[in-house]
Parts: sequence; structure tokens; C-alpha cells
Amino acid sequence: MRNNYLLALLSACLLWLAWPPIPYSSPILFFAFVPLLFAVERVIRSDEKRKGRHVFRLAFLTGFIWNTASIYWVYNAMSAYLPGYVAILIALIPFGLGPLLMALAFRLYYQLRKKTGIGYSFIGLVSFWLGYEFLHQWWDLAFPWMTLGNGFANFHQLIQWYSVTGVFGGSVWIWVANILVFLLVWQKREKVEAINSKKLYLALGVTIVVPSTISFIQYGSYTEHINPSEVVVVQPNVDPYGKFNSISPAAQLENLIALSNSVGKPNTEFFIWPETAISAHGNIDEEEFRDYPAYDSIQSFLNTYKNGSVLSGIESYQVYNYQKTITARDYGNNRFIDPFNAAVLIDQTSKLQFYHKSKLVPGVEQLPFGDFLAFMKPLFAHFGGSTGGYGSQEEPSVVYARSGIGAAPVICYESIWGNYVAEYIRQGAQFIAIVTNDGWWGDTSGKDQHLAYAKLRAIENRRWVARSANTGISGFINQRGDVVQHTTWWVPAALTQEINLNEELTFYTRNGDIILYVVLTGAFFSIYNMVRRKSR
Repeated sequence: MRNNYLLALLSACLLWLAWPPIPYSSPILFFAFVPLLFAVERVIRSDEKRKGRHVFRLAFLTGFIWNTASIYWVYNAMSAYLPGYVAILIALIPFGLGPLLMALAFRLYYQLRKKTGIGYSFIGLVSFWLGYEFLHQWWDLAFPWMTLGNGFANFHQLIQWYSVTGVFGGSVWIWVANILVFLLVWQKREKVEAINSKKLYLALGVTIVVPSTISFIQYGSYTEHINPSEVVVVQPNVDPYGKFNSISPAAQLENLIALSNSVGKPNTEFFIWPETAISAHGNIDEEEFRDYPAYDSIQSFLNTYKNGSVLSGIESYQVYNYQKTITARDYGNNRFIDPFNAAVLIDQTSKLQFYHKSKLVPGVEQLPFGDFLAFMKPLFAHFGGSTGGYGSQEEPSVVYARSGIGAAPVICYESIWGNYVAEYIRQGAQFIAIVTNDGWWGDTSGKDQHLAYAKLRAIENRRWVARSANTGISGFINQRGDVVQHTTWWVPAALTQEINLNEELTFYTRNGDIILYVVLTGAFFSIYNMVRRKSR
């Protein structure tokens, strides 16, 4: 039994080594699950009782160690501004819940093995795993940071075909390779040949080599349509933990303008400022924003740039005469306030375009299952005011400059949702503007992973990414996923880049995660029919 747990730990270590930000280690993913599959197979073939529980524990151990080693920085951020026990509870969402769902996929695989052959069971395992990844994208405790397909983010030359499948195609690719490697090694070790070894070697070669070759060809031959636009990204480097103690909102704005002017050109069309860059001592009323000194300062700044617009993160709110949303708070006299982590587009007209962040961080920006757990709102309010209570909008929306250029205002955490970002593109966005604040995580691998995942969005949609981080890594990513320019950690900076706008839609942009739905539907029907025939 001890050897089984050592195998599970080996899989966890391999998965961690393969994960960003370690460069070019992604191919380890093709065999990282093999030790765990060995351990599970030994349990299945053993005489012990309660095999299902043993399988569950092995898979949970792998998932927990892998997740904790890869995203340890989550607790780093939580513990800095929440009491220890609350920070631990929120950190358990990625540390514990993800591995629980991973272990459940293996537990269901074991149940299937009792009724079907190993072939159908492996189809089931892949389906259950994709089901977990799908669930972790769409429910209130969503945290798709560890979706398997994200693991290729630091070796993007291998996955140019994500423009067709998205990251779920990568998840399937990894699992097929692992299963084939496991079957080859298991047969050789047990000196059996249930499946012809030559066919397995051929299948493994085709599985790895063909998609990789196609991707390298796409990478080498892809050319961007020339449609230039000059864009500036700014990294002001404000300490998020002492934002109002170290520098006033007015001084922050002066710094943003000074950095923008340091690299701005007469033809600059977009200045991208980071998440919550525009703020006040208290959030900004969206209806009254034109009366704030910050608005006048930005208008004066833009007078130098004929076609310039500022796309910035902003801490804002709206006032209602009645409670329109579950996140609105009673302000007295039958008035309610809804706070937002938002983005705003400001140009030289009086028009303002706001976007309210939709994908909110569970436990920090929203109360999961808010209707059901409404009784806990006072607890969350006690630990951070707006914690657990930001308003949001249901669908993404594109912001447009006076010239007609459409930008996707993606705020921080939203950039890890492939299909959500694709919706911006379907609405007409010609490039992706990510505004974020990675300073919460400190100088950890979190900021590097977050940058790497932005490369996936560039490939899926064939759009440039302009990334402005308060601190972390700001920069530009082209349509092939190459990081063309980037800043360094904890350094105030501004970068300018001529990007190419794109209006063409990739297969993935048009159809989203259709590959996932096809695989899941086909696999589940196949398994269902097999189990039913076996039962009869």
C-alpha cells in the first residue's frame, strides 16, 4: 500500500514540474499521470476491501499536492488581508475542492471498471475528468486555473491548434497520451500483450507527433494581416495592500498620466491602465464621474492625443431607488448601492463606456451561491466591506474607441476563461485588453502563470493581447502567443507597441467549447450503452 502512495506522490511531482512557469517542461504532461494509473490499477487488481475508497484517496493525494505546489500563492493573497481561519477556508476552494473533484473522477472510473472493460473505462475516465473541468468553469465555486490544457501555456509552439479546440483539446490530448503510455508500460512489466504493442506505439506516436507537427507548421507559417494600431500599457506599481496609505488617488492618477506621456505618440489610440487604477476614497459614482477631478485630468491628458482613449480599471458603483440586484446594499431612504470592479473607456467626447467584471473570485468578490447563503453576508462584510458582494454583469461587452476599434476589457481573473473571452471577440473586439492587479500574490509564480494563460487567449482567437498590470508583468502578446514585450516585477513602467487588429474569427471563436460537448456527449452515450448491455 505504501508504494501506491509513493506512486501517487510521483505523479503529483511530475504534474508540478510540467506546470507553468517552468519553461518547456510541458511534455512531461504526456506521462505525468502514469504512476497514479499504476497505483490505481494495482488497487483494482488486489484482494483488499473498499477499493473505491483507496482509489479516491490516491487520486486526491495527487491532486492536492499538485494543486498546492502550483498555486500556493492563493493563500499568500488571502492571508494578507483576511483573518487566518477565513483565509484558509477561502484557499480551500482551489487547494481542496479541485482535488476532491479530480478524485471523484477516478472513483467513478473505478465503478465503471467493475462493469465494463478497461477500454470503455478509460473513455469514462477522460469523460469524468472533462466533466470536472467543465463544472469548475461554470459553477459558483469556479476556479479553472488548473485545467489540464493550460499546462502547455509555456510551450505555446505545441498548441497552435487551440484556435480550433481551445484548452479542452489539450486536456484530451494529455489524457490519451497518458493512457497509451500506461498500457505500453503495464503490458511490458506484466509480460502480457492484451493489445498489440506495435499498434500502441503507433497510436502513441500519432497522438503526440501529428498534433505537434501541425502546430509547428502553423506557428512557422502564420502571418498577421497588417492593420496597425498604436497601444500603450502602463504598470504604475502601487502596493495593493497600502494603496491609500502610501499614495493618494490624485497622486496615483498623476503617476499614470506621467508614465503614459513618457512613451505616448501622437498616433497612440489606446492607453491601457490596470485594474482599479482610477479610484477615490470610496468608490466612484458612475453617473457622476464627469464631475470628479479625475475625469477632468484624463480629458486634459487626452488633448495631446487626437485619437487617444483611456481604457482603465475603476472602482465604481451605481445607485438604485430599489434593490435591483442581490449585491446592492441599503444606503438608507430607499436607496441602494451596488459596487463594481469595473473598466471604463474615456475619450474626448462626453460618452463613457463601463464594463462590470463578470467572473468574480469566489469568497473574495462574491458570495458563492448567494441566494442560498445570503445569511452569511454580514460575516463577509465584516471581513472587508465589499468582500462577497461585488455587482456584475451577465455577459461581456466590447468598448469602442471613436475610430471604431473594438477592445475586449478583460479584468484579471476573467482571462482564464477561454469561451468567455471568445464572446468578446464574437461581439466585435479586435484585440484583447487585460487589466489586472497581480500584486496581491507577491513575487510568486502566480503572476507568471497569469501572463502565460493570456497567451492561450491570443492563440484561441488570433488576437493581440495588451496586458496592463498594476504590478506583476505587463506587456504585449501577438496572435501566435509570443510575448513581444514585457515589464519586470515591482518596477513602474510603460510600454508602447504597434499591434495588428484582427476581425477574422477562428473556429474556436465561432463555436466555443463545442469540442468538449461533442466528446462528453459521445463518450457518455457510449459508456451508457455498454453498461446497459452488460447489465442485461
